[in-house]
Amino acid sequence: MEDRHPSDEFTLSPPGGRMRSLAVGWLALALASLLIGGFYTVPIVLSGAPGIQEVFPWSDLFPTALVLHADLTTILWLLSFAAVLWTIDSTERCRVCGWAALALAAGGTLAVSAAPFLGAQAPLTNNFVPLLRHPAFLFGLAVFGLGYSLLVLRGLLFSIPIDRQMSGEGALSLGLYTALLAGLIAILAFAWSYSAVPAELEDQYYFEYLFWGSGHVMQLAHTQLMLVAWLCLATASRAQPQLSPRVALVLFALGFAPALATPLIYLAFDVASPDHGVAFFLLMKYGGTLAALPMGIAVLLALVTAWNRVSVLDPLRGALLFSVLLFGAGGALGFLAGGNHLGVSAHFHGTLAAVTLAYMGLTYHLLPRLGLRDPVGRLVGWQPIVYGGGQLLHLLGLAWTGVYGVEPKGPGAAQALDGLPSMAGMGMKSLGGLLAVIGGAIYLIVAFRAMRPFPNASESLPKP
Repeated sequence: MEDRHPSDEFTLSPPGGRMRSLAVGWLALALASLLIGGFYTVPIVLSGAPGIQEVFPWSDLFPTALVLHADLTTILWLLSFAAVLWTIDSTERCRVCGWAALALAAGGTLAVSAAPFLGAQAPLTNNFVPLLRHPAFLFGLAVFGLGYSLLVLRGLLFSIPIDRQMSGEGALSLGLYTALLAGLIAILAFAWSYSAVPAELEDQYYFEYLFWGSGHVMQLAHTQLMLVAWLCLATASRAQPQLSPRVALVLFALGFAPALATPLIYLAFDVASPDHGVAFFLLMKYGGTLAALPMGIAVLLALVTAWNRVSVLDPLRGALLFSVLLFGAGGALGFLAGGNHLGVSAHFHGTLAAVTLAYMGLTYHLLPRLGLRDPVGRLVGWQPIVYGGGQLLHLLGLAWTGVYGVEPKGPGAAQALDGLPSMAGMGMKSLGGLLAVIGGAIYLIVAFRAMRPFPNASESLPKP
């Protein structure tokens, strides 16, 4: 492997002291969202295990737990961690806007988390943003949305300028900026849907159409951020792929390009029409792989080439490997899935788990760069393996049962399990989900233990 100039390495410089505190605040919110959402995972996982339903009556709790788990561990967790990256890559201008965005997001998360204890019922398990029909829950989502919108606008206006020499760090900055642009398009898509969806529709269909366009665009944004994480983790684990910064720039531009088709879809099809839904599904199905496929192949080749340079239990390398594998598996199922069964659900679980695992690995890398402690302990190296392996097994179980037409989003007795193959698939799904829960718990334990600053945090920061 040929020597590289240091400027070609894909790294993120530590933020300044004032922005560092803001980034730590967003990281704490991301971890809190994952922690609270994790409490609702256990009944979801166990409800699908054969025989459990007869012992514990999960059916009443399952829909509410599913909504809280999905919103906290996907939407709020992923957006809060995206805010960490966008804050690191921003200047100190309008810091009050950054803190206001964090305060709004934290308040919204608190309201969403408290809604079930305030009598929230009648859950709607629609795609992208499932809901509890309760004022506190809807208010919390709206407040978080305002915080997210302010975050995106500040990021677009005050991101660190991209250097014209196009270093590796500059390429990552461009990737982060394209994710911001996709985030802005998602906000505009939501506003467009809000103004166009017929108000007389039933709630299930209304909210499905309301979030459909913006949800798909946000998937593109998170894919861009995941690619940034891949390159950063590959460099940090001494397995940098054979990509120049300019090639990475082209790939980031290619990954963002499908988002530009969003207004064309809105102009061409009525928001409440089947064609509108199909268009966005195809946009994500094909557009989401334009940059991820070549970059994933390059990363896998680099991992194979440099495998003997770092321990197998290196958490950065483990997170990177399983993230690539999960995204590839989820993407493959996206091409094969059809109909309303768990094969479709497997696609979304795979891609979202890939993004989550990339963020987990990046947490380990960023903690000391934010003036906090290094993640330590034997569990750190095993965490990506347990979480990633569990998600792969969960994914396989979802796809397996999808072949038999098992309906998603239902507890054990409601899933019409018929025969040994479908029951075996649900058992595999539950075992994989349980392993993923354990892996997620290990991540939170490691991360919270490291969320303690050094006595002199500025001295602990690595030099850029």
